[in-house]
Parts: sequence; C-alpha cells; structure tokens
Amino acid sequence: MIASYHRPTVANVKLDHILFNTQQLQERLPESTKTLAVVKANAYGHGAVPVAKALADQVDGFCVSNLDEAIELRMAGISQFILILGVVLPEEIFLAKQEKLAVTVASLDWLELVRQQKCDLRGLSVHIKVDSGMGRLGVRCLDDANRLIKGLKEAGSEVDGIFTHFATADEASDVKFNQQLTFFDSLVNQLDDKPAMVHASNSATSIWHQDTVMNAVRLGIAIYGLNPSGHDLPLPFELKPALTLESALVHVKTLPAGETVGYGATYKTAAEEVIGTVPIGYADGWTRDLQGFEVLVDGQRCEIVGRVSMDQITIKLPKSYPLGTVVTLIGSNGSDDISATDLAEKRGTINYEVLCLISDRVPRKYR
Repeated sequence: MIASYHRPTVANVKLDHILFNTQQLQERLPESTKTLAVVKANAYGHGAVPVAKALADQVDGFCVSNLDEAIELRMAGISQFILILGVVLPEEIFLAKQEKLAVTVASLDWLELVRQQKCDLRGLSVHIKVDSGMGRLGVRCLDDANRLIKGLKEAGSEVDGIFTHFATADEASDVKFNQQLTFFDSLVNQLDDKPAMVHASNSATSIWHQDTVMNAVRLGIAIYGLNPSGHDLPLPFELKPALTLESALVHVKTLPAGETVGYGATYKTAAEEVIGTVPIGYADGWTRDLQGFEVLVDGQRCEIVGRVSMDQITIKLPKSYPLGTVVTLIGSNGSDDISATDLAEKRGTINYEVLCLISDRVPRKYR
C-alpha cells in the first residue's frame, strides 16, 4: 500500500521520546543488563528502520518477528545483534546465517526436520525458547531443553541464549507470573549446558518486576511511551507517547434537523448541526467500531457521527471551521488529550493493536 503523502492525515513520530523512554527503563535495570529493543510489526507502527537507527547507539540489539523484518534492518545498515522471535523454517536458515541473525528454536521437531532436510547449521546463532506457561512456542521440560541444546551444538550451531515470555506480567495478580518465573528459573539452573544470555523480561516485567530481571531484557511497548497494562496498573515513572495521529477538515457543511449521515443512515441530526469530513477511515486503521468515539478540534471533543468509511469519517462540530483546521485523533490538542489507550478501551482491545493497525497508507513523519 502506498503512503498517501498528498492528504493531511499523518502520524508524527517523536524519536526523542523513544530515546527518553528507553533511557527511563535502562536507568532502573542492573547496569550489566543487555537491552534488546523490540521493533517487530514496523516498530509497533512507528517505523522499524527509523526507530532502529535512532536507538542503534543506545541498545545492545533488536528483536523482530520474522526473517523479512530482520533483513529489512540489515538492508538499512543496522549491524547490531538481531534476534528473530518467530520460527524460521529450515529452508530459510541460509539467509539467517548470511545476514548474521540469531534465530529462535522452539522444539525438537524443528531440529529433526532440519536433519531430514540436511540443512547446514554450522555457525547459526540460536536462542532456545521455553514455554513456561504461555502455551505458544517453546520446549516444556528440562529433558527437551537439554536434548535440544546438545543436538544443536552437535550440528554446529552456536546456542547463545535461552528465553521465555510471561503471559500476565502486565496484570495486578502475580500468581501466574510467579508460576512461570519459578518454572523457567528451575529449568535454566538445571541445564547441562547453560547459554550465556538468559532473558524473560518484556516491558511489563521490566517495569513492575524489576527484581526478576535476568541478564537481558526485551523492551517493546514501553519504549514507544505506552503503559503495557493500559489503565490497570499505574506507571511508576514517566513515559512519553511517541506517536500522534493528525488530519484536517476537508469539508464542512451545515445540515438541517432530520438529515442522515453515512452508510446505513445510522446517524440522524437532532437539530441543525455542523458536520465536518476528515480523510481517514478503516483502510488507514481507523476502524468502524470507532463510530461514537471522539476526536479533538480546536481543543474540543467532537463526536464521530455516522459509520466510519474506508477513507473518511464525519464529525459533529460545535461551529463551522475553515477547511484545513487540524483534527487530532491521537495526541494533544489545546488542553485535552486522546491516547492510544483511550482508543483501545473504546474498541475493547489493547493499545498495541491500535498502533499496529495504523496502515502504511498513513505517512510517518519523524522528529
């Protein structure tokens, strides 16, 4: 999808806020802890390459979801350590080796498939994934972990790390978190051959469970300035949201009482109303369930009336404004503010999803 530079809808990304947030987290970690910045999914919608370039001197490496995301960083000149968190299929191993990427290995079945296909693992950097209770990827017992490490090393791989992922680190209850932590600690401490890098902490763990941090952390949503728990747990220190989303009024009209607005005629004016049109819609990630939510114009909250279209929304204005008047969808306008977390609560989801759904059609501009 091509970015639409010739319309007023734009996501502004403040790279200095990402640097600030990363430093805020790092200052509260043990000095020897390695920091891996998670830039998967286009850096949670912020732009993987610009974010990685901005952080290159501040972190020890990066985490991505898949091989293509990693190659994108290498092609952009990012030379630091990169760990692929998802599974790389055997036929793609040569690319991982060629680009000097670390891959995640999560099962003995993967190793057997590699053997069957006679893939060359010599020199491949590997991190073992442990399923401590998330139920997605990873070995689930000490014996499998030992066999996997031994088999990979015998095949010539460099087993450089081992890690897990917590399911509830961003929740008030720590019961499940402690169960996973105990399982992972016990497994790692009993390994026949323990890898050098041991990491389990994501953003939430680094914020609310700092005493459990191992020798590396994977920092995701928090470096972009958002609370991993939404509004459930208060942040113990300041984080600055890095992304704002803005557009402008491209059409303003006054409708009499009884007129309908939008597909399905789901909104009818109760009296004479000023309706503004804003060029953003569900093709941009502004989903249809945001009908009835609000945007900011001139520091005032304006309701989205009528259904969200593919390319446009319509809003109820307190008065007529000139074309080109700024409309803030995420961020501050006047003395008011709308956050990605506010949007998430309206949609019954999480702030991660709100940011990731901002499509490539919305250009990103960087400060």
